[in-house]
Amino acid sequence: MRRIFQNSIALMVVVIVLFLVIPLHEAILDILIITNISISIVILMVTMTISDALEFSIFPSLLLITTLFRLGLNVSTTRAILRYNGSGDAPGTAVIQTFGQLITQGNIVLGIIIFFIIVLMQFIVITKGAERVAEVAARFTLDAMPGKQMAIDADLSSGLINEQQARERRSKIQREADFYGAMDGATKIVKGDATMSLIITAINLIGGIIIGSMNGVGDLSTVAQTYSIATIGDGLVSQLPSLMISTATGMIVTRSVSEGSLNSDVIGQFARQPRAIMTAGLVLIILGLIPGTPTLPLMVVGVALAVLGYVMSSRMERKEAAELVRGQEQAEAEAIADMSAAPSETDYYKDINNVYGLLSVDPIEMEFGYSLIPLVDESSGGKLISRIVIFRRQYAQDMGFVIPSIRLHDSSALGTNQYVVKIKGEEVARGEILVDYYLALEPVNPAGEIDGIETIEPAYGIPSRWILPENKEMAEIYGYTVIDPLSVMQTHLSEVVRRHAYELLGRAEVIQLVENLKKNAPELVDEVIPNVLSYANLERILRNLLKEGVPVRDLGTILETAADSLMTTKDLDMVCENIRVALSRTITRRFCEHGQLRVVTLDAEVEKRVISSLSKNEQGIYLAMGPDLMQGIVTQLGDYMRKFNDLSQTPIVLTSQVIRVYLSRMLSQFYPGVYVLSFNEITSDVQIQSLGNITLDTAQARPERKAAAV
Repeated sequence: MRRIFQNSIALMVVVIVLFLVIPLHEAILDILIITNISISIVILMVTMTISDALEFSIFPSLLLITTLFRLGLNVSTTRAILRYNGSGDAPGTAVIQTFGQLITQGNIVLGIIIFFIIVLMQFIVITKGAERVAEVAARFTLDAMPGKQMAIDADLSSGLINEQQARERRSKIQREADFYGAMDGATKIVKGDATMSLIITAINLIGGIIIGSMNGVGDLSTVAQTYSIATIGDGLVSQLPSLMISTATGMIVTRSVSEGSLNSDVIGQFARQPRAIMTAGLVLIILGLIPGTPTLPLMVVGVALAVLGYVMSSRMERKEAAELVRGQEQAEAEAIADMSAAPSETDYYKDINNVYGLLSVDPIEMEFGYSLIPLVDESSGGKLISRIVIFRRQYAQDMGFVIPSIRLHDSSALGTNQYVVKIKGEEVARGEILVDYYLALEPVNPAGEIDGIETIEPAYGIPSRWILPENKEMAEIYGYTVIDPLSVMQTHLSEVVRRHAYELLGRAEVIQLVENLKKNAPELVDEVIPNVLSYANLERILRNLLKEGVPVRDLGTILETAADSLMTTKDLDMVCENIRVALSRTITRRFCEHGQLRVVTLDAEVEKRVISSLSKNEQGIYLAMGPDLMQGIVTQLGDYMRKFNDLSQTPIVLTSQVIRVYLSRMLSQFYPGVYVLSFNEITSDVQIQSLGNITLDTAQARPERKAAAV
């Protein structure tokens, strides 16, 4: 019984198909017709109460099933209508006759006109509109995927979300794309259903008249009236559910920017516009005073709208006044707290010991202009410090290295909207943000233009616009990814720290990491440090790993592999390569998404040329590559970088272990964001998908680029 229940939907679809062949009793048909109407009402209610289209992700499949159900009923009701032979019973079923009498009211011509108005309204207005909305929503969703992926990466980098949350959000983006793509096709089913309803109605009417005349039901007018009522009733009981399903289709594809159910959104957004409601009421009152107009209904509705708008406006004013009082009280409290005067700068530096404090260099330093102080100052509600704390914790969990403290201070040398990030006292990044605006990342094919100040997103270099808060919702409708100013600055800082993390790893940090490991594996530390591996060499190894984005959290495996490798070689580059192989699961998890790894590979001839370019001197092995070969590799890789950007994927070059480290150093000069991995570093359970192959003949890559562009 349980197995039958689990497969009930599949069995129901089979039964629906059998409706096309097996005649059904009129009583069963009545029950099924009412069931069809009930299902359509439930679906319509669900689409109006959900806040996210993915809450009803089965809708495309459900749309197909309900359409098939209606078509099966149409065939059965057509059989019941045409089977009438003048025996005394009305053609069709009791439900069909009731609906037919309801719409005709004794006038067949009027009934036919009303019926065709309903059908054409569904076909031309609702179905066609839903089809267009679904098509546009599918295109916009696909175009916005890269921007949304980058926004997720930005939140992950800033520590606002963890890896699990990032995977869930990426999965949701993929589900959205699949859902709206399915809806784009499912709306064609709705359109075909409306067309089929017209055809079946014509068949019932024409076929009924022919069969009635042949069976001697009565004269032509009697036959026409008899079958017209049944035809209109059958069409109505079919079109009512179809109309509600079409409305539900349009409803669900327009829920992309909603924040709650349709009821809460409509009430909430109208409640925020009391002036518009009052203005509409006043206009109706003025129209009611004009001679010749229907004064009573205009005055009743106008007064109702004016009173409603006034009540809403009064409520909003009271709420704003309360918020203003709270803000003033908070400002007064802050002013009292700042009354204590700080010592002057001259008095402070009279003490020579304080001057020595100027000689210290902070590992990470961030300076910002005057306008950005509210984003940093916790007493003013700034959340930058709390976000840095979250990022430090997230980075430590991901990479195994604790970011040092970041010194934050304002600077009069900067513009009011500028900020600068320094590593060990030297500037490495600079940006500018507008506090009272939002940053809108441009999609590939925006649906429309948004007024704003053109700029470049500082962390990833994406073309963007600073837009006003009131344009935020419209920008999201057009496919833009909208980010608040604090997130822009935090994301930029996080990306800078990630790129320069290896520079922040010093001898003191290495010793602290070793001491932390010593709590859990004291024998390993005593065996390796410093007898086999010195702190200096361990620092170099960890820096090399961090520089190429490899986590150093598994310090025990790193020490064990380093100790084993140093028995056979003193080349730290080879030691690092062996460590990377030992960390293959970590590297695979770091760069693999959903069990797939998209890469660019090297042709066998290219690898041979690179290997032959390796040279050795007293400092070690280095790559002495000819300019032609280097230019060919760099040029082709630049072409494939566009593919990675379109897919929002980390650019990865996959090669053999022999040349990996040397190729990585060479490519990092041209493309710092490219990661070079070896085949030995990828676990066997990963599906590798090659986006292209770098060959000796650069001309071979040109047709691929042209085809990709097309």
